[in-house]
Amino acid sequence: MMIPNVLGFKKLSTILIIGFCSLGLTGELALAAKKGSFRLGVIDPQAVIEKSKAGSRALAGLKEHAQARETVMKNDQKELEKLQEELEASKDKLSAAEQKVKQDRFSQKFQEWQKRGQEFQNELGMKQKELVQEYMKKIEEATKIVAKRHGFDVVIDKGSQSTLKIVLYHRDGLDLTNEVIKEFNKRFK
Repeated sequence: MMIPNVLGFKKLSTILIIGFCSLGLTGELALAAKKGSFRLGVIDPQAVIEKSKAGSRALAGLKEHAQARETVMKNDQKELEKLQEELEASKDKLSAAEQKVKQDRFSQKFQEWQKRGQEFQNELGMKQKELVQEYMKKIEEATKIVAKRHGFDVVIDKGSQSTLKIVLYHRDGLDLTNEVIKEFNKRFK
């Protein structure tokens, strides 16, 4: 998008310069805005991960890992439910001491189950974080190539429905997501 050097846009470009400089974007952007125009593009990194071949394979692997952990948790939950049923059924048949032993055993297994669930959640969160960090580097590389090819000075993350929405409006021609996906697929198989 070319921003002409007109009265209303001078103020806008100054505000954008200040905002982008605060984001660490200096040099070329400041020079482009000073000249009176610069090109701004947007991408949806989440869509790049989801729609690229390598990204969708990585997400499928993460999902498979999560499902395996979920299966373990469900099996453990069934075992806990069985223990609880046995505990309820044997209430009248056991002495208070035997009842307490069974109750303690159930409580211990329940706590272990909760702890394991928390550990699985933490593990999954770490794997997801690592995946995003790895792929963001790759997305940045592909985005840089596409931006340079088409003369964009700045490309920002437009966000999505499931992430923080940063860009509220953009012209269709500014969205480089599909082209970044193509470049990503060429570079990262």
